Amino acid sequence: MSDVTVRQLAEVVGTPVDRLLEQLRDAGLSKGSADDAVTDNEKMELLEFLRRSHGRNDGTPLASRKITLRRKRVSELKVPAGPPGRKTVNVEVRGKRTYVKRSTALQEEVQKTQALEEERARQEAEAAEQERKRQEAEQTKRREEEEKRKAQEEEAKRKVAEEEARRKAEEEEARRKAEEEARAKAAAGEKSSAADRKSRKEKETRYGRDEIHVAKGKAGRRSKKRAVRTPVKNVETKHAFEKPTAPVVREVNVPDTITVAELANAMAVKAAEVIKAMMNMGEMATINQVIDQDTAVLVVEEMGHKALTQSESDVEKSLTEVLQVETEDEERLPRPPVVTVMGHVDHGKTSLLDHIRRTRVAAGEAGGITQHIGAYHVETKRGMITFLDTPGHAAFTAMRARGAQSTDIVVLVVAADDGVKPQTVEAIQHARAAGVPLVVAVNKMDKPEADPERVRNEVAQHDVIPDAWGGDTQFINVSAQTGDGIDDLLDAILLQAELLELRASRDGYAAGIVVEATLDKGRGPIATVLVQSGTLKKGDIVVTGTEFGRVRALFDESGNSIESAGPSIPAVVLGLSGTPKAGDELLATADERKAKELAQYRQGKTRDIRLASQRPAKLEDVFSQIREGEVQPLNLMIKTDVQGSFEALKEALEKLSNDEVEVKIVGGGVGGITESDVNLAAASQAIMLGFNVRADGAARRTVNEQDVDLRYFSVIYEAIDHVKAAIGGMLRPEIQERIIGLAEVKEVFKSPKMGAVAGSIVVDGVVRRSEPIRVLRDNVVIYEGELESLRRFKDDVEEVRMGTECGIAVRNYNDVRVGDQIEVYERTEVARTVA
Repeated sequence: MSDVTVRQLAEVVGTPVDRLLEQLRDAGLSKGSADDAVTDNEKMELLEFLRRSHGRNDGTPLASRKITLRRKRVSELKVPAGPPGRKTVNVEVRGKRTYVKRSTALQEEVQKTQALEEERARQEAEAAEQERKRQEAEQTKRREEEEKRKAQEEEAKRKVAEEEARRKAEEEEARRKAEEEARAKAAAGEKSSAADRKSRKEKETRYGRDEIHVAKGKAGRRSKKRAVRTPVKNVETKHAFEKPTAPVVREVNVPDTITVAELANAMAVKAAEVIKAMMNMGEMATINQVIDQDTAVLVVEEMGHKALTQSESDVEKSLTEVLQVETEDEERLPRPPVVTVMGHVDHGKTSLLDHIRRTRVAAGEAGGITQHIGAYHVETKRGMITFLDTPGHAAFTAMRARGAQSTDIVVLVVAADDGVKPQTVEAIQHARAAGVPLVVAVNKMDKPEADPERVRNEVAQHDVIPDAWGGDTQFINVSAQTGDGIDDLLDAILLQAELLELRASRDGYAAGIVVEATLDKGRGPIATVLVQSGTLKKGDIVVTGTEFGRVRALFDESGNSIESAGPSIPAVVLGLSGTPKAGDELLATADERKAKELAQYRQGKTRDIRLASQRPAKLEDVFSQIREGEVQPLNLMIKTDVQGSFEALKEALEKLSNDEVEVKIVGGGVGGITESDVNLAAASQAIMLGFNVRADGAARRTVNEQDVDLRYFSVIYEAIDHVKAAIGGMLRPEIQERIIGLAEVKEVFKSPKMGAVAGSIVVDGVVRRSEPIRVLRDNVVIYEGELESLRRFKDDVEEVRMGTECGIAVRNYNDVRVGDQIEVYERTEVARTVA
């Protein structure tokens, strides 16, 4: 038998290659890979080892289990050997045949089968043991959760019982005081009634009736003469209401939004008068129409009253002050600085943070670009710093603006080999608008083409002067790859923080800002919050924007559960009623009822503003509506993983609208794609875009049934390019004209059938019969049309090339003169694209 490899032997035996290599090593045979050769002797050694290891060696020598027979035969072969005759050649044939006992082969097969069964039984036993341990762990976890839940329920019941006992005690005390007051009043009433009875008894007559007192000069009996009525003179018959002699000017408080009926009540006039005044102003409205503040002010002034604009924020501010009352004597302690890293895309912002945090965040982002605001707090040797990493792509302008408004220091990252770019200038403008100091980090200094002086010159053109030139902005040369200059950058940040003297109170209820928000299928609405003052704890009642709730769980940026978060510390909050908007203010309070009231008030205000933005029909809008009918709508539905990405993608796609195609976002939000989203997209004939989200099973079935166009994206510019391509396909193609030939008229002939025929010569290009033409006279176009006939001698031809004479008849035009030029051109359609 020839040598075989370990892989071939494993296939023959029916065992995995790894297990066979392990058995060979146990048998003392050094085989390192599956391609090593195995000889017959090594096979026998392996078999002997396996038998010994399984206790099945019967002691029979291997040589006795097979018989080898060798046979040698000699024969003669006659071959021609030239003219004399034939030559005899002796041929020796050797044969070899080996016989193996059948019982031995069967025994080996049985042993192999038994070994496989034992191995399979061992693996099943191990799997069963692991499953048992897992079930025991799950039961223990469920038991602990049940005990924790019971303890919480008992604590809640105890608090309810204590509250009920306290309430009953207060009611009993109030009832006792009321009974005492009633008894006192009853005693006083008895004394007064006794005195009244005594006085009445003195006045009673002998018949038991009271005396009748008659006025002086009046008789006791009624006179039989009829009383004569004397008329009353000089009595005013005027009613109490007087018509005002001058118009009544009222001061009307006008909020952000108000209905027509409420505005009429405020001016003390009928609603019909207000509607009439609005019609005279060109505004159509109904009695329940919600109008905005500007329109209401114009109506009030038109009707002669004085309008006082009242901001809804005043009411909201009063509710907010009720929610959170800060005392003046709270101690304000130093807090860590909040640093936002901003700059152009691919200039190394996230890589710089990676080196500081010793993590790999940029590699985890789709496309290698940051698409969310990341909030991290880092413990350095010089103190704690909280970092906000903002995206640099052009579509994330709103995210960068939020980052600049919620920060103390802005680190502007500029690549030394690329210089100042559009997003770099935008980051400078955001920092300047927010009044935040800048620290410029000149990154990628490890590259040979790095030029930090060029970066300083370009940044200085935007009024950011380096401190080395006498300015107030620190410039630090760093390299995110090698780590050079990182310590200097941290020193610059902490030095700037010391100059700012950042302080905040750690006691009291927390106040902060929502950095990012998302909707998790299992955990519900999740908000990343940056605490600015106070301490946010588990169980706190919070309100942010139009949402409220109780903090059920707190996590840090690494996903670890925490009990509280102090000033300048980012935290992930679970327990809100819905997904808040990124940038909303978060307040913690103890009054759940007030928090719910504030959230509902904001929801109503948002709804009123949305209704007010839906302007009613105007007479002058008729022609614009007719024109809008020519615009093709491109309906889109967007579902994203976080609120910031939804806002950025929505704003970027709406900017792609033009005069022919209007991009409409018919729906969307945060979270996975559901069946109701697909039904809405199908009803509105919209294209669904999923950004880092996926559709569930029911939604996928509905997509297939209703043939909805669903696209998934993980990088924002890929989604924008896809929508640009769709818009380009909807645009009308551009018609381009190209002159292909020019003929000059040399003579004019009259034809009874075709009228004037121009005898011409082609001076440039080619004249085709099927293409449109223009007749030029003195280089001025006097006619546009098409050819009636094109002949060469007496033959009709399709085209005539340069330098050839021909006869040309222009359809429906006979004023052809000698010296005119006939220009032939062709029209081509060119597809348009969106820049």
